[in-house]
Amino acid sequence: MTTTNDGSPASPEPTNTTEVAMTDAPESTADYPLPPADQLVLDSAKRTRQIFSNDFGNAFLSDETASKQAHLSYKIRNEYADVQELPPSLAAKVSKATKSRKAPKPSLTAADGLDPSTQRLIEGIPTSTSTAGGKMSSALTIRGSRPAPGTGPTPNRDIPTSSLIRKPQIQPIKPAWHAPWKLMRVISGHLGWVRSLAIEPNNQWFCTGAGDRTIKIWDLASGTLKLTLTGHISTVRGLAVSDRHPYLFSCGEDKMVKCWDLESNRVIRHYHGHLSGVYSLALHPTLDVLVTSGRDGVARVWDMRTRTNVMVLSGHSGTVSDVKCQEADPQVLTASMDSTIRLWDLAAGKTMSVLTHHKKSVRNLAIHPNEFTFASASTQSIKQWKCPEGAFMQNFEGVNGIVNTLSVNEDDVMFAGSDNGQMNFYDWKSGHCFQSMDTVAQPGSLEAELGVFCSSYDKSGLRLITGEADKTIKIWRQDETATEETHPLDWKPVLGRRKY
Repeated sequence: MTTTNDGSPASPEPTNTTEVAMTDAPESTADYPLPPADQLVLDSAKRTRQIFSNDFGNAFLSDETASKQAHLSYKIRNEYADVQELPPSLAAKVSKATKSRKAPKPSLTAADGLDPSTQRLIEGIPTSTSTAGGKMSSALTIRGSRPAPGTGPTPNRDIPTSSLIRKPQIQPIKPAWHAPWKLMRVISGHLGWVRSLAIEPNNQWFCTGAGDRTIKIWDLASGTLKLTLTGHISTVRGLAVSDRHPYLFSCGEDKMVKCWDLESNRVIRHYHGHLSGVYSLALHPTLDVLVTSGRDGVARVWDMRTRTNVMVLSGHSGTVSDVKCQEADPQVLTASMDSTIRLWDLAAGKTMSVLTHHKKSVRNLAIHPNEFTFASASTQSIKQWKCPEGAFMQNFEGVNGIVNTLSVNEDDVMFAGSDNGQMNFYDWKSGHCFQSMDTVAQPGSLEAELGVFCSSYDKSGLRLITGEADKTIKIWRQDETATEETHPLDWKPVLGRRKY
């Protein structure tokens, strides 16, 4: 601190620090106003792009046209992807109309409200849905139902999805309760395997054919033998009783198809034409025709009265083991040892559809008496189908052997008999096996003679008749004393059902 001559303090001199601070002091903000916030954000973005453009450059940041084009392309694809291509039928009509049109339709202009820049963007969008890296992902693709047959493919409908979609759970059908079946009567009389049987339309008697080359007629109520018909020289494999004529038709491994007059008990017609053994026959419910099938791999349609082979249904590559007829199309169903089932158009004489779901020989068919459905039997496999297209419905589980015969009654009870003696009873609606047992072998028969070869319900559906390998005919009926309390339904719902 300095003093004057008289001793009073002197005023301090300004230092360099104070002068520097005075000269660097900012002026008021009114002289230099701040720019708007959006301008500052834009300048910051530009500086950031300049700094990192060498390593992380992106064309969309520097070119707004590409960004707008990508946005417009996404909107167009999202809204019009399902209608970019017309079905073939409509495309043909449109092409014809375009050819017949003289003057082309003028394109839209700016006077119509079209933005020229938008038009240029649309023209630059590629028509294909592929990108530089390959095809686009189909994970987020809207799919509708499959197109109807004959309308052609629809874009993005048949592409397998890669998205995580939870499949709807199939609710199993609860089976109806059915009373268990028990043995009612055993009939002996044949000297060979009982291979075929048929019930008379009035439910008074039934007939059986066996390996002893005879046809026997039995009283249904008492089980007594009424008549024996001889004439075949080999095993009788098929029988059918007409409900409109007093005729009985039979076929056998001797290549013969015979028509028996039940009023005189003799053969009145022979149907010649099969080249090998005849395994099955069926009568048409409304037409006077007879359909037979056998080892020659064809099904033959005969005029019942003139004995003319009016049609040969060929297409199978193996033995045609069973044939069935019904009123509506498909009027003829055939099962073959080539593991296929064919549905036939009887008017055209051609195959309507071929069912190839079975893996082994199809031995037997059974048509439901009320529904437009049928079932087929193979080795360890029974399948249910829906007419007329032959759509697969469900499997019947629990079969261990070769299923030789199927029968269905009006109470929705299906019987399946196997070559190892196993007998299964199913609920037709749900496919549940509510009873499984082994047949009762005749005393003195061999262990190998347990097979069930043929079966049929009577016209009331209350009695089941089976022909077996122990040379007997067995009649089964439901237990009248059984109730839902004494024999509860043993069923648990299963979500997963094996289709094939």
